[in-house]
This record gives sequence, structure tokens and C-alpha cells, in this order.
Amino acid sequence: MEQLIELFRRLLLLTDTSYIRYLYDKIDWSARMIGIVGPRGVGKTTMLLQRIKLNHSLDDTLFINADDLYFAEHRLFDLASDFYKNGGRHLFIDEVHKYSEWSKELKMIYDYYPDFQIIFTGSSILDIYKGNADLSRRALSYYLPGLSFREYLNLSYGMQLPAYSLEDILSHKIEFPETKLPLPLFKEYMMKGYYPFFRDPGYEQRLRNVIGLTVENDIPIYASMNIASTKKIRQLLYIISQSVPFKPNFTKIGQMIDVHRNQVTDFLYYLERAGIIAQLRGETGGVRLLGKVEKVYLDNTNLIYALAENKSDIGNIRETFFLSQMKVYNDVVSSEKSDFRIGNFTFEVGGQGKQQKQIEGIENAYIVKDNIEYGYKNIIPLWHFGFNY
Repeated sequence: MEQLIELFRRLLLLTDTSYIRYLYDKIDWSARMIGIVGPRGVGKTTMLLQRIKLNHSLDDTLFINADDLYFAEHRLFDLASDFYKNGGRHLFIDEVHKYSEWSKELKMIYDYYPDFQIIFTGSSILDIYKGNADLSRRALSYYLPGLSFREYLNLSYGMQLPAYSLEDILSHKIEFPETKLPLPLFKEYMMKGYYPFFRDPGYEQRLRNVIGLTVENDIPIYASMNIASTKKIRQLLYIISQSVPFKPNFTKIGQMIDVHRNQVTDFLYYLERAGIIAQLRGETGGVRLLGKVEKVYLDNTNLIYALAENKSDIGNIRETFFLSQMKVYNDVVSSEKSDFRIGNFTFEVGGQGKQQKQIEGIENAYIVKDNIEYGYKNIIPLWHFGFNY
């Protein structure tokens, strides 16, 4: 355990607390078991270390990585037990999905040590409601997406911009510093601002590595896949990246990658849960039940630039941005007459020259325009939707 403590202390010394993600203040840190899930690279590890550095004593707190070689010969439960007997009360576990019996042993720790707190991070594909032990009654679960446009501005340029509700955005309440021009900064974000490591050299290569590890490690571990299936998912992701957004024909895609159409549906589900793609579904009935998949997108605009190579389409980029920002707090579904619906609101996304024709006669309909700084009436600048979280 001494080596784990040493590694933890070293990481803590290097942890910067000058900027903290929006989710931090929404977490009930007093809960006995907390799970923070999200795609690779969005800052889950940093958030755990920030919490420790700002609020915990090193005498009763330990941070570990579940992928550490230590666990090749030791059980997580035994570590927690020994730590507790030596005065430990807070155990932070990073990448818990890398430990095969994670759900069973977390349940045991929770049940046997009622005054012991467990906070863990995991891949967004992780499902705390399934597995060897159902943790749904024990753990509070939170989802951390990548940076919003607002967060990117605050982190990159030291701004102090607040978040706005969807209603505030539609009412033109976004305030932006007069000394800054939003459109050049917006283009920056679209290309490389979604992941907090945007300042690191070789951003695009790092992002490709994140994608590779997600497809080749996280998804196969979760779905118990063999190498052949992993290759099929890679093929599917390539097809998606060259075609988005597209209406999926599962039979045709299955023929292209030589799998049954039902397996295509499973693969798309795994990619969506892992934060690589987003599936836009239709709305069915009057009780807001989600219907069939109408379109498939890459999850965020940075992935388009990394994967679509020279085939990135500006219309696709605009729609992808809108969906990636709005789905964090809202149920976004397809619209029969336009691009998107959120509740009673309808949205048509386009460029500076987009007209009202497509939404004529629709109540609560808005034109979302790229390349404009200010909106008026039912015309909203696209970049404003990056302030929702």
C-alpha cells in the first residue's frame, strides 16, 4: 500500500485547482458512494484529485487507479479493509471499470463499512445498474461530458462567463465581453476545444489515441468482445466518420462489415455510450417515448476534424455542435419538418443565409444561424447554445 500512497501524493502535488469543471458543484459530495462516468479525456481523474486537494485530509484519504499492477495480486476489498483499519475513511478509485469484480467488491465495501466513503470514476459505457451487483440503490451517478464552449472560454482565456438556461438563450440573454470577438473563438473550439487536454502538443493525435483506447479497450471489456468484433467496430466507426450525419440502414451496414443487422445496433449503442457517436432518435406518442434512430452523428465537432479528414461538412459540424451541447440537459429529438426538437421548441440549424421557409407555420420555432454575433426575434446565433452548461 505504501507505493500506492506515494503515487497518490505525487499526483496530488501536480494537480491544478485553478479551474474546476461545472459538474463539481452539482455533485452531492456527502453521499457514501459516488460514481462519475464519462468519455475518456474529459477530466474525471482531475476532478477527483481536485476534490481531495481542496477538501480532504491526507491522513484518512487514498486515491488509487484500478488499473494499477498492484491489483494483479491484491483485491480491492482487501485494500479498502486494510485502509479502513488504519484510519482511512475516503477511498477514491479511478477507472474502476479496469477492475473485473468492481461492482461486487464495491457493494461489499459499502455494506460492511457504513462509515466509509467510496468515490469512483469509470468509462461512460459503464452501467452501475448492471453487473455482478446492482449499485443503483447505493451509488449516486453523475455524467461528465467534454467542455462546453463556455467552459472552453473560461479555461482557455480566463473568462468568468456564467451558464444560461435554454429559455435564457432563446430570450437573447447571453452576455459576452465587448473586448472579445466570439466567432474566431468559436471556430477554435469547434476544432480543438471539447477535451480539456486541448493545450497539450499534438492534440489531434492525442484525440485519436483516446478514440483507439475506447474502441480497443473500454468497449471490449464492457461487452466481453473478441478481437474480430473489435475490428468490426473500427470498420463501423470509419463508415460513420465518412458519412455523418446519415440515416442508418442497419441491414446495409451489416453487409458492409459482415455482421447481422442486430449486431450493428449493438455496436452503435456501445459507441454512443462510450461518447464517440450520438444517435438522434424520433419522438413517438404523447409521453415523450424515444423512437427509432433517425440520424447518426459523431459525438462532438472535434471528433469530426480528427476522423472525417477532408470530408468534414460545415452543415454536419453545425448540427453536431448543437446536438452535443444541448443533449447534456435536454431531450433532443428529430423533427419531421426541421432539424431538431426540444420539448415544444423546434430548431432549424444553418448558415448566415438560412431563411424562415422551413419553419413557417410552426409555433415556437427558431432559426439557429452560424457566423452571426447577435440574434433577434426567433434567430439565435449558433455559438449561444454553447452556454447551456
